[in-house]
Amino acid sequence: MAAGAAGGGVTSDTYKAARPWLLLPAWSVLALLSLAPVLMMLVYSFLTKEFRGGVIWEFSLAAYDQFFFDRGLFGDEPPKIQWTYLAIFWRSIWQAGSATLMSLLIGFPTAYFIATRPARQRPVWVFLITIPYWVNLLIRTVSMKFLLREQGPLNDFLLFTGVIDSPLQIVNTNLAVQLGLFYSYLPFMVLPIYAAVERYDFALSEAAADLYASKWTTLRRILLPAIRPGVIAGCILVFVPSLGSFLAPDLLGGARNFMIGSLIEEQFKGNAGNWPFGAATSMILLSMVLVILLLFARQQARSENRGRG
Repeated sequence: MAAGAAGGGVTSDTYKAARPWLLLPAWSVLALLSLAPVLMMLVYSFLTKEFRGGVIWEFSLAAYDQFFFDRGLFGDEPPKIQWTYLAIFWRSIWQAGSATLMSLLIGFPTAYFIATRPARQRPVWVFLITIPYWVNLLIRTVSMKFLLREQGPLNDFLLFTGVIDSPLQIVNTNLAVQLGLFYSYLPFMVLPIYAAVERYDFALSEAAADLYASKWTTLRRILLPAIRPGVIAGCILVFVPSLGSFLAPDLLGGARNFMIGSLIEEQFKGNAGNWPFGAATSMILLSMVLVILLLFARQQARSENRGRG
């Protein structure tokens, strides 16, 4: 192998024969913790609901039919489109999209600021970004509710400074859910963009300035295309978990701001749950996420091909 490397030839793979065995533990963990639960949900989505919770091992499409069609209280009416669950899905997409946009607007300048600090200071700033996430998500969400409530620190501060005359009703609104999702997943936006900006060659920006390009033109035509993979990765990492989140909607949004994660969670709680319907809803959500990821991957591949061309 050394001789081949010195002579410029192709090096041999010392562990080629053992590679499948070396990868076996990793593939086993992935299959057990990732693939098996998904397959279990897929199977459960085609089973029959048991009256006291659980499932009956009889094949049925009732769970998917319940999601898409309304057949009346007793199931004997002509099918109509079930707008209730579709509205919940649309609300989830809207909330996750809003949280992603908020994270991008705050996360991009934050990541740029950190990446342009002296090398010794950058680990400290990254450390400060990640400190709140040493605490459990449930505790952080409850803390956000305490902060936003009518008698909370935010309203007390605004009243003290005279900005408002009466407490703001933020909890149990769409804004509260968006703020909760934004707070929960902001580092997932900051860190990929930070990594992309850190690798960026700032000599390109200096060359653009020498050619009399404005800062806005440099940002739009040079910086953003160069760090696009980091921005896309950050958007995916925020949007996908926000779409299926249930803690923020439950604690900050209330019943009027039900999201798809809350709907799924309700189906598996207590004896009144509908496990096949919860599993079917989970599979529909998973399919949506996979479509989104495939679209992003396809767009990224096209961008890379254009760049090579």
